[in-house]
Amino acid sequence: MEAKPIIAPSILAADFARLADEVGAIEGAADWVHVDVMDNHFVPNLTIGLPVVQSLRKSTSLPFDVHLMITDPQRWAPGYAEAGAYNVTFHAEACDDPVALAKTLRAAGSKAGLAIDRDTPVEPYLELLPYFDTLLIMTIKAGFGGQKFLPEMLAKVRDVRRRIAAKQLEVRLEVDGGIAADTIAEAAEAGADAFVAGTAVYGAADPAEAVRHLRALAERAGPSHY
Repeated sequence: MEAKPIIAPSILAADFARLADEVGAIEGAADWVHVDVMDNHFVPNLTIGLPVVQSLRKSTSLPFDVHLMITDPQRWAPGYAEAGAYNVTFHAEACDDPVALAKTLRAAGSKAGLAIDRDTPVEPYLELLPYFDTLLIMTIKAGFGGQKFLPEMLAKVRDVRRRIAAKQLEVRLEVDGGIAADTIAEAAEAGADAFVAGTAVYGAADPAEAVRHLRALAERAGPSHY
């Protein structure tokens, strides 16, 4: 698959009082907007939820990449698809039947993503790849922004990339956590083709320029699947 790298700035690092403006600042530069939904159950943090996604959807044409760090995604995930999310990703650790939920999400109008947290082995989920549009590898422990990138997580990225290549699957391989100018190249070399960046974008003086710089670094480092 010829897949250009996708840069998905995370609004977890944005100014919550100015979310529409913060998303506007990356329009024309970013590919997706990454929306971290946390419920203070699956992870020890509480962020934004469906009402914010619904209202923000009206203010931008950028595709929403919703990352559900929540328990009981079967109950809540379809609402995000119905609200116009482009891609809805839920955690493998929170779902008993990931394939069934993937089918529900696709039927509700979004793409389906599966997230693997730091301490979860990826091998049991490789067989499920054909049922998903995105596989998200956490390169930190899910729950808080601003954490340090864990390069040892790239072994999972390589395993998934090998399986995608061997089966010729059309699956986006996304990484999330500590992705910045000094880490994106190694993630791209390992086989990632979608990159969530929070503080690296929203901590920059010019968020759009930060996105363009990250994309250039990923394109330069990325393996032959670009």
